[in-house]
Amino acid sequence: MRPSRLRSRHVRTRALVPILASGLVLAGACSSTTSSNGTGTGTNAGTTAAPAGASTTGTAAPASGYPMDDTLKLNQIQVLGSHNSYHLRTPKALRDEIDKVVPGVTISWDYAHPPLDEQFAKEGIRQIELDVHLDPDARYATRHALALAKLPVDGPAELKEPGLKVFHIQELDYESNCNTFIICLETVKKWSDANPGHVPIMILVEHKADKIPDPFNMNFSQPVDWDKASLDQVDQEIRKVFDDDQMITPDDVRGTHKTLEEAVLAGDWPTLGASRGKVLFALDNDDLSKLYAEGHPSLEGRIAFTNAEPGQPDAAFVKRNNPVEDGAEIDDLVKKGYVVRTLLDGDPKQAIANDYAARDIALKGGAQWISTDYAVPDPAINPTYVVKLDGGTPGRCNPINAPKTCTPADIESPQHLTTK
Repeated sequence: MRPSRLRSRHVRTRALVPILASGLVLAGACSSTTSSNGTGTGTNAGTTAAPAGASTTGTAAPASGYPMDDTLKLNQIQVLGSHNSYHLRTPKALRDEIDKVVPGVTISWDYAHPPLDEQFAKEGIRQIELDVHLDPDARYATRHALALAKLPVDGPAELKEPGLKVFHIQELDYESNCNTFIICLETVKKWSDANPGHVPIMILVEHKADKIPDPFNMNFSQPVDWDKASLDQVDQEIRKVFDDDQMITPDDVRGTHKTLEEAVLAGDWPTLGASRGKVLFALDNDDLSKLYAEGHPSLEGRIAFTNAEPGQPDAAFVKRNNPVEDGAEIDDLVKKGYVVRTLLDGDPKQAIANDYAARDIALKGGAQWISTDYAVPDPAINPTYVVKLDGGTPGRCNPINAPKTCTPADIESPQHLTTK
């Protein structure tokens, strides 16, 4: 297996724990990113015909204004996603204190996103990413590290109750535009209910439990490890917000097939007509996929799709976060029927350098979800660096597997967003 496949979103944190133990501060657990030289411009690659023999299960009558809704499938689209979609900048005063210990270490945290509903409405985002932490005792209500910057340590009121919390790294990089999992999901649902013509929104969930050393002896809060019961808790909180008919689940895709992968390889993803106005969830963690699937053959009864390797019975969603190294494999996976998420710039280095290599490769490829921190430019980083889908409205036809007759207006059109 190539090294790029083995990268997990936890690598950056775990690699820096020994540094912290020596009196330094960790950099943070971000997604695996690419590092390439050169610049370029994105191009809209040509399309090819859909695979022969694709199943027509999961069809629905075409929605008004979408004549291909009964033939186009969920896996034949391409949309932009945002990386760590909840993320806001930690106060500069705290970052400055951290950088005194490890100069420049906080650069990887130097990005921010508007509220989730604003990302959907103004940036065309149709895939988000949420980092979820267990919090049985409101342990994250106090942000001890802020004392380093002589700032108040009390967190907002919603952190003072138990429940799943959403942030990047406790104590050090914690600012979020939706502090609890429920608040994040309710924001998504409210926008979705008001705009039922949208293509399905994919919600990528990372279950975080990265421990950080406490070199300053400030009583840093430490995370709770995940087990089967706590994984069930995530599904339970999702069901508090979304009804079954508002979600696309592994059961919906598997249908009468023996395994989920069998359904995927047969092309049995639901049509766009059956998917509009809905959400689907995916589990980011490689290390928790088997535990999440335990007792649920082919994810029977589960909400999220696991990040499973092809050949496994639960394989449907595949994460390949390096479009430069994994480009050919991504396209091959998409041709076979899998859905893929890739990541362009989970670190500001690409934006600062105007490095478009990963963007250009990804936009020619077939990953259904292309995540970025720069669906709009960030003047604080680089006022010109931006990632856009050519012709996206906001989605477009998948360059690898959509039929040649497909147009971006068949995927989603602003004029039909509020109707289904």
